[in-house]
Amino acid sequence: MTVTASTPKKPITKKKRRRLLIGLGAALVVLIGYSTYAIARPTVLHTEIEIDASPDAVWRVLADRAAYPDWNPFMVRSTGDLVVGNVISNTLRDTNGKETTFDPELLAVEPGKELRWIGSVGFGGIFDGEHAFRIEPLPGGRSKLVQEEVFRGVAVPFTAGMLRDTIEPQFHAMNRALAEQATK
Repeated sequence: MTVTASTPKKPITKKKRRRLLIGLGAALVVLIGYSTYAIARPTVLHTEIEIDASPDAVWRVLADRAAYPDWNPFMVRSTGDLVVGNVISNTLRDTNGKETTFDPELLAVEPGKELRWIGSVGFGGIFDGEHAFRIEPLPGGRSKLVQEEVFRGVAVPFTAGMLRDTIEPQFHAMNRALAEQATK
């Protein structure tokens, strides 16, 4: 049998404990500050297009989600009843061809005016996106479609460039395709 000598553990002194607590407190303050900053300063993707069709015609195309696979380069699938409070399922395709499915909750469904939802990755505050389609009447029976998403959360600052590079161009592509569908 072998016996090894062990060195006695040095007790944590009050000075070391104080330094540790100050360090942990400072890290917590930085984390809370960063989280507050990231949530308060969203990343916004905003696109719009004028369409030679009435708001009702634009809405019919937007609300006919069963037809999305036929014309929509961005939102290639969308299912679920368009009723405020319902959860729907959307499959998006980015500029790299990568598809992502998520299940947002509908916040507004106003035929001829607005469709809006909010989706989250993880629990709220990590990566939230509030997406809106707003249809505004223009003179001469025309419309303006505004497609916008406001991203908030602690992970958003790390993804802002990717969102602008791979998602925003798809907003534009969808807007153009929707305009073409609405004027057929």
